[in-house]
Amino acid sequence: MKKTLTFLVSIQCPRRLVWETMISPEGYRVWTAAFMEGCYFSGSWEQGKTIQFLAPDGEGNGGMTAVIAENRPYEFISIKHLGEVSAGVEDTTSPKVLAWAPAYENYSFAETGGITEIKVSLDTLPEHEAYMNETFPKALASLKKLCESKS
Repeated sequence: MKKTLTFLVSIQCPRRLVWETMISPEGYRVWTAAFMEGCYFSGSWEQGKTIQFLAPDGEGNGGMTAVIAENRPYEFISIKHLGEVSAGVEDTTSPKVLAWAPAYENYSFAETGGITEIKVSLDTLPEHEAYMNETFPKALASLKKLCESKS
């Protein structure tokens, strides 16, 4: 059974800068390194488009395949994870994947007085909860540091 986790971070930067840094190829590589060195995305952040979140693994590239369920620039983005990628091959139909897919990862952005708050909510399985609770705050701290170094 999936569980929804929530994370918050406040960044002393305008919302537009935070958004653009988070989804830029260069910024994404920096803030997601907490999950695995070499993370990157392939595809588009446009609503309805396919995107893969990848990192080098022992057999090539592994990660997740998803579709952007919703994109309201500078306000909200919803990622609908549909499956896994292993050795460059997508899996959206195996029993292992169907046990959790689809899973959502949502980012809400709000700005007050030049400070942007990001609220992240994401679906995860119980066996990944401890990892996410440990790693996601580190990733958001990296995003905060990166954004604040630009302002």
